[in-house]
Amino acid sequence: MGVSLLGEKVILVPYMAEHVPKYHEWMQDPAMLQATGSEPLTLHQEYQMQLSWNQDPYKRTFIVLEKHSVVGEFVHGDPHVEAMVGDVNIYMNDPDDPQMAEIEIMIAESKCRGKGIGKESVLIMMAFAIKNLGIHTFRAKIGDSNTPSLIMFRKLGFEEISHSEIFQEVTLELKVTEAKSSELLCMMDNVVTHK
Repeated sequence: MGVSLLGEKVILVPYMAEHVPKYHEWMQDPAMLQATGSEPLTLHQEYQMQLSWNQDPYKRTFIVLEKHSVVGEFVHGDPHVEAMVGDVNIYMNDPDDPQMAEIEIMIAESKCRGKGIGKESVLIMMAFAIKNLGIHTFRAKIGDSNTPSLIMFRKLGFEEISHSEIFQEVTLELKVTEAKSSELLCMMDNVVTHK
């Protein structure tokens, strides 16, 4: 099943089948497809994708729940679909550098943007990846028109390493220094982990 991570504003839970209908609804929005560089899928295809993500050892996907929207006591494994606001992922897909991970964040609920939810989700995911997967470099590929994400990742210390005119995409990178690792792992001490 994996772990759930509880921060100040968010709870990150494993992406489960119960989340798929709402996730699929988000991905019907052309703006969301463009922002995430995704192709539209049928609901059946979305269920297949969820299953493949959970079985892929080189991916970690968490659904972002807005903590104060979670109704009732939080129990690990409860999907709390009503509190879903987005997702955060890492992909360890560089065969030349298994300690590099691409990181993505999507806050699909517009009312939840600009509240620090995306930032906290990314920081928790980075701390989790350093502690549990030995990741030392993070990359983010962001559409060059997605100004809020570009600003957020730059504030987190990511630096531009390339720009693709063809894909209209900026690649940002953060090498995890000892200081950054200590800072993130210290933050992880304040994150409650449920197995």
